[in-house]
Amino acid sequence: MPGQPQTQPAVPRARVANLANALTGVRLLLVPVFLVLLFAEGGHETSWRIAAFTVFAVAVITDKFDGALARSYGMVTEFGTLADPVADKALIGAALIGLSLLGDLPWWVTVIILTREIGVTALRFAVLRHGVIPASRGGKLKTLMQAVAIGLFVLPLANWSPVWMSVAWGIMSVAVVLTVLTGMDYVVSAVRDSRGRPSGQ
Repeated sequence: MPGQPQTQPAVPRARVANLANALTGVRLLLVPVFLVLLFAEGGHETSWRIAAFTVFAVAVITDKFDGALARSYGMVTEFGTLADPVADKALIGAALIGLSLLGDLPWWVTVIILTREIGVTALRFAVLRHGVIPASRGGKLKTLMQAVAIGLFVLPLANWSPVWMSVAWGIMSVAVVLTVLTGMDYVVSAVRDSRGRPSGQ
């Protein structure tokens, strides 16, 4: 009727129990499975390392699908927004630390990557009230290179061919450089974004 305020239809909220969040949960559950396989039989038995690589690859693939599903089918939830990066960092962190403990990856590589990932995640939550800074193309490339490099180090390449180890180190070197550069870029973007907003917002 004229003169009466018009009510807006309520926007349905995505249910926490959806396929995208289920994939995130699966990725979290795969982390301990991956570690058990990685350290089985002393950590350097070929068949167990291949099994660990398979689990790692499946976990990485779920990361590609859960975000796409959430955005495409309206499954974005607060739980998923928080749990997805936690699952990513848990998987990458477990793999890096595990490889370093086994002596297959120098600790300086693990420290550089984890320092960047933890620092950027903390910064992301710190500026969350100002809005989310979207991942750049460099950040997405960094994530891909990290996953490929770690996957190659999980495989028993040293038992197969030194050439493959050279390839793995080449990709890991690119991943480390991208990790540092994109981390610096994210810090600059976050500072610039917060300074560009009026105080109190």
